[in-house]
Amino acid sequence: MPTKMRLQRFGKKRKPFYHIVIADGRAPRDGKFIEKIGTYNPVHNPAVIELDFDKAVQWLNNGAQPTDTVRAILSYKGVLYKHHLLRGVAKGALTEAEAEAKFQTWLTEKEAKIDAKRKGLEEKNRNERKEILDAETKVKEAREATLAKKRAAEIEAAKPAKPVEEAKEEVEETAETPAAETAPVAEKPAEEAPAAEESKKETEEK
Repeated sequence: MPTKMRLQRFGKKRKPFYHIVIADGRAPRDGKFIEKIGTYNPVHNPAVIELDFDKAVQWLNNGAQPTDTVRAILSYKGVLYKHHLLRGVAKGALTEAEAEAKFQTWLTEKEAKIDAKRKGLEEKNRNERKEILDAETKVKEAREATLAKKRAAEIEAAKPAKPVEEAKEEVEETAETPAAETAPVAEKPAEEAPAAEESKKETEEK
């Protein structure tokens, strides 16, 4: 059975961490291995991959067969592309310089994509944190406004009410004031009466 390039699991539950190893195809998944060539941590986004690039290419050239997950990792890191270019050099399709130039161009583009993805994720995380803080601030302000209204109502309710006797006196004073002011108006005809009698006497004397 051919040599395998596969993952060996470590880490905690829901926080896996893998070693990328070269092992005999007949060995158990987490059993003995021939050589460790890297690590893979899928918990982070993007995933963190540490890989001995030259060792990986060498084992591919020696016929090692990667599992599906390891194949995806090797493709992501450019190992499969480099292996493909070296096969082209071996067949005489291109020179080593041309193969290296092609690989460096691919590597530059790949790193730019990874960097753009990382920046996009950082921006997204900042926006999400800002939205959470804004929402928490609004909730806090609403809670403070409710408490302020409640305190104002309690203060208003705690004010002492006017005694019944004082309220009664105020009502009586209000009722008496118009009568006192209108009294002279009622007496005015009485004051004018003597003038009317004098006018009558003058008429009789004439």
